[in-house]
Order: sequence, then structure tokens, then C-alpha cells
Amino acid sequence: MASRIKTIGGMLRRGEITSLELTKKYLEAIKAVEPSVHAYAKVTEDMALNLAMEADEAFKRGDDLGPLAGIPMSLKDNMTVKDVETTCCSKILSGYRPTYNSFVWEKLSKGGAVLLGKANMDDFAMGSTCETSCYGPTYNPYNKNYVSGGSSGGSAASVASNTAVYSIGSDTGGSIRQPAAFCGVVGLKPTYGAVSRYGLLAYASGLDQIGPIASSVEDAAIVFDAIKGHDEKDHTSAKNAPAEPIASSLAAASVKGKRIGIVKSFYEDLNAEIKEAVFKAVKFYESEGAEIVEVDMPLIKYVVPVYYILACAEASSNLGRYDGIRLGYRASRYTDIDDMIVTTRSEGFGKEVQKRILLGTYVLSSGYFDAYYKKAQILRNRIIASFGEIFAKCDAIISPVATRTAFPLDYASDNPIETYLADIFTVPANIAGLPAVSLPCGKDSKGLPIGMQLIGNKFEEGKILGLAHSFEQSGLSGVTPLEMGVRL
Repeated sequence: MASRIKTIGGMLRRGEITSLELTKKYLEAIKAVEPSVHAYAKVTEDMALNLAMEADEAFKRGDDLGPLAGIPMSLKDNMTVKDVETTCCSKILSGYRPTYNSFVWEKLSKGGAVLLGKANMDDFAMGSTCETSCYGPTYNPYNKNYVSGGSSGGSAASVASNTAVYSIGSDTGGSIRQPAAFCGVVGLKPTYGAVSRYGLLAYASGLDQIGPIASSVEDAAIVFDAIKGHDEKDHTSAKNAPAEPIASSLAAASVKGKRIGIVKSFYEDLNAEIKEAVFKAVKFYESEGAEIVEVDMPLIKYVVPVYYILACAEASSNLGRYDGIRLGYRASRYTDIDDMIVTTRSEGFGKEVQKRILLGTYVLSSGYFDAYYKKAQILRNRIIASFGEIFAKCDAIISPVATRTAFPLDYASDNPIETYLADIFTVPANIAGLPAVSLPCGKDSKGLPIGMQLIGNKFEEGKILGLAHSFEQSGLSGVTPLEMGVRL
């Protein structure tokens, strides 16, 4: 698939279209498409038009702002933009207007990016369907009777419906990759620390990572190159990450000689259509000269409980600050300060967030800390060590993204355990802090996209993106862009 960013960037630089004209097209497309998709929590129309005019002025001056200058995009609603309401799609943060920019938006804005709006998401990024948002659900652009995935469902849907050229999401346990798979686009979860989390309103600080969602692997690489880098404001930001750009080297990436690992247990009892689609990619890599290596991950049965114990524990701590006193929503009726805090949190947080806070508080309590949280941390270290053994044998691991394609609407509320277990392929990368990319590899019998995942060793985004690009260029993905939004 051709790079949409490079195509549009070329048009802007040749004067075939101005950023203002382009931005108006995208704003018109949002108005037309939003009733059936609802990818946005907030459209920042005035800001977008002003940023587009600034980009046009920069083009006239001959300024070299980078490949994203003048290009309209969306940003998940858990990343701060100064003076723009940022709510994490939760009632408890209604009216919150940050006084500072997130690191990611600071970098993008300096590069001339045009922000169309804040993308819809699950309440505080807690969910796999984008149905827990206080603004209502985001629908799958392929079929509005199905979910877009979560928690970055709005970001993925905005790209799939072409109401944004690219988007920035966050991934705690698969929240970039799973919605990208459900919506037939590309999602990259970078190595933990490769992109600063400064200005990301935290769900689970030890797992959260910011990354791009785009229509092609090359576009995801271009955006990743623009947002990565060390940040003194984030103590978890990596100082030793490779600084070299990745996008420019994709065309030269070779499959030949690469060792691609398959975890056999991943495919036991897997949906037949998903298995067939992923193995189509395996056969492609083998035909191109890759060595397919069978690897073992005996701890796989523990990854989902380890993830939910650790994530909920961190959520319990991180979300303790939202009490109605310092910022955001406050209950209108209460008898004293304790009642005000309890009522505010009960009214402000959605049911899924409340459930995870309670679970996190439970596993951190004095009677259960050793039995749950401490054991989960020990298992996390063992899972990290097991990946070290795997990457001694192979360059990347190929797997499905999810156990099924997009859920029907309201499915998760009736089947919460199955929904949690569907994260089994994505959460290992977060637990171990590894990079992973999701890209389309087919469609199921309902016409819904199927996603495959490539997991790499730390700071080897270039390797997995190169493998992903090779498959994408083969034309075997079986997913074509939807005729929605702006078509240039």
C-alpha cells in the first residue's frame, strides 16, 4: 500500500493543494462520516484551520518542517493539548483543559501537524471495544453493528474511515494493535520508553506506551520517527534508543535469512479463519527466504492474569487523584467532604473503571499484596526472561492480534471474561516492554478485517516494520481502503 503521508506531502510541497484546502476537506468528511462512525470525542475545527494556515505560511517561506507538515491527523483523548478539553472520555474529567502540551503533541505541532480533533476512546483507556466512552461508542467503519476495538477505537476508526490521515493512540495491553486489527489499518506499539509518556493521562504507567495508527506500514514508520526520542520530563524515557530514522530504510528491508518464531500454543483452538490468514503470511515469509522457527512460551497461560493484576493495581493508584477537589467533575449534592469524594467518583467513573479500581485496590491491600501483586511481578520477570530466550533463536514472533475479529456491539458487557481473555496475544508485549506491530492479513466470512502481529526485541522496531512492510507490499493482505472520507 502506498504511503498516504508521502502522497499528500508531495501534493502540498508541489502546490497542488494547500493545507487549508486539505483540512477543510477533512472537516467536511468528518461531518459526513461521524454520524455512522463517531470516531471523534471533540473536533477542533478552529484550531485545525489555524494550524493549516500556519503550515501554508511555512511552505511559502520554504521552511522544512518535516514529512508531517500540513497533514491533518487525530489524537487520542488521553494526551494533553494546551487549552483543549482533554477528558480520557470520562465524565470525571469533564471540563478539564490542560495548561501544557504532551511531549508527543509538542513534537508534532513543531513539525506542522494539523490537529482535527481528539479521538474517542474507552473510559480512561479501560476497555476493548470503545463502548465505555462517556461520549458513546465508536462503530467499526466496515460494519456499524460491530465495535471498532479499544481502547484506541476512535483513532483506528478515524484512519480507516479516512477522516484523519493518521492518528496517535496509546497501548496498555493491546489498545493500539487490537483496534487497528479490527478496523483493517496498521498499529505500532513501540518499545516501552521509546516515546515519552509526558502528558499522557496514565492508566497503568508501567505498561502504557504511545504509538501511531496509520493506513500503511510506511506511514506508521514515518509517524514513529517523528514522535520518538528521549525526554527529560519522563523518567521512563529511554536514553539509549536508536535515533536513526526507520521509514527511509523500509524499501531495502529483506526477509531472506530472517528467523520468524511461531508459538505453537497460540494456534490451538484458534478461529480457523484467523489461523488461515496468519499462516498465509507465514507461508509468504517462508517463500521469501525466512526461516520459520517453532518457539515455546510455557508461561502464556499466565499473561492475562498478570496483566490485569498489574494494570488494575496501577490504575487504583493513578486514578486516586480524581476526587472532585483538584480538577474535573464534582458531584452537585453531598453532605461532607468524604461523601463528596465518594459521590464524585461513583458518578464520574464508568462501571468498567470502577471495577478495575476495586480490583487494583484489592490486590494492593495488606492481606493480599503478597498473594497477588507480588506474585504477578515475579511472573512478569519470568515472562521477560522467556522472551530473552526466544529472541536468542529468532528475529521476530508472528501471531494473531486477537482470538476473533471485531465483537458485535454490546457483546463485551454480556461476555466480560471472554473479552478479557481475547487480549492473550497482545498483553505479552506490554508486560515485557517490547515493540509490536499489527497489520491486516485478510478478512473473515463477515467481511471484517483480520489482523496479524509481529513482536520484536527491544528497540528493534525497524526489524518488525521491515517484515511488516514486505508482507504489505506483497498484496496478500486482502484488505483494501474503504470508500469513505477524503479520497485524493
